[in-house]
Amino acid sequence: MFIGHYAIGFAAKKAAPRVSLGTLILASQFVDLLWPLFMLAGLERVKVAPGITAMTPLDFTHYPFTHSLFGVIVWAVVFGAVYYAFRREAFASLLLGGLVVSHWLLDFLTHRPDLQLFPWLETRVGLGLWDSVPATFIVETLMFAAGVYIYTRATSIRNNTGRYAWWVMVVFLFTIYLTNLFGPPPPSPDAIGVSGLALWLFVAWGYWIDRNRMSVPRSADRAGASSA
Repeated sequence: MFIGHYAIGFAAKKAAPRVSLGTLILASQFVDLLWPLFMLAGLERVKVAPGITAMTPLDFTHYPFTHSLFGVIVWAVVFGAVYYAFRREAFASLLLGGLVVSHWLLDFLTHRPDLQLFPWLETRVGLGLWDSVPATFIVETLMFAAGVYIYTRATSIRNNTGRYAWWVMVVFLFTIYLTNLFGPPPPSPDAIGVSGLALWLFVAWGYWIDRNRMSVPRSADRAGASSA
């Protein structure tokens, strides 16, 4: 899953209006942001295997530190604890930890059985939604549309930068999604790792967007007083 993870981060803004969009994206994509670092360091491995699923040619052969259920829970605790240490906001810290865990749950839905429960056990799980392009596309697109709608309703613009930066990111993310879906497979695992580092751009982009938007009071949101 790709844009579905961002959708969860977008939607979480309504529940945690004081938390920056950049932090919400960081939490929802945290293990995918760590993954290329671990891979380039030789600690985790992926192969390019066209046809392994209908949706992606990536064969995730070894990524126990970032994508096992146990590993993700550890990262979630660390993420929430660090945020609480700096902000002293218990609800936001729990929410951010939950966003980290949500990544594994969404991957469990889409991946073939390649997700370990514990790094030291070879038992692998995954429901395999990626075996169907139409089903995956429908689920992710609906999730993404819902996340975009909720964030747009939960915030309003401070200036034109807040409008255009937000919508350009939305279009850019969906374009990347379509490119990954219909484009050629990546040339090598190293190319995957290097391109994966670019995902950090969206964290910085999220902070930039949030500095130029502001949360809408719940009463105004119910009345439909949000801005693009």
